[in-house]
Amino acid sequence: MKRVCVYLGSNPGTDPAYARAADALAHELTRRGLGLVYGGSDVGLMGRLANACLAAGGEVIGVIPELLVEKEVAHNGLTKRYVVASMHERKQKMADLSDGFIALPGGIGTLEEFFEALTWNQLGYHAKPCGLLDVKGFYTCLADHMDRMVDQGFLVPEHRRMVLTDADPAGLLDQFETYVPPKVDKWIEKKRGL
Repeated sequence: MKRVCVYLGSNPGTDPAYARAADALAHELTRRGLGLVYGGSDVGLMGRLANACLAAGGEVIGVIPELLVEKEVAHNGLTKRYVVASMHERKQKMADLSDGFIALPGGIGTLEEFFEALTWNQLGYHAKPCGLLDVKGFYTCLADHMDRMVDQGFLVPEHRRMVLTDADPAGLLDQFETYVPPKVDKWIEKKRGL
């Protein structure tokens, strides 16, 4: 593992614990010699994480669409910055550069990007670990909902276990190091006769 992609809020959130979690993740990534791949912004938790990694001497690669550069939210001090035409290109480039995916607290964009990476894993497009950094229980209700998806027959248990979760960055990255992707057909039932 060389680099980890992190999805997180372009806002700081209301609890200072989110910023502290970004700092702690930055420390753990750089301590392990892992580069950061993220959305390329200099605002919110995104900027906080990037700046903390840079301050610790870490590699930070940003991938940002042209539209957001024009809105002046692009970080200008990164190790490398890719400017792409669309959100689709952004997500693909971030995935190509990364060996795993982490979601910190964030909004709908954070969830959308994380679940796309998870879906690609489920479908076999990659076999990289996907994890939630569950700061102060931020993702507890989401984990509960995924358990409900299993209970209701929309998600197989093996795929539910693909979502690694920890409140501590070190614990989550330890899980990444031992991650073994499941070998299960995505389609629960080939035919239902419906």
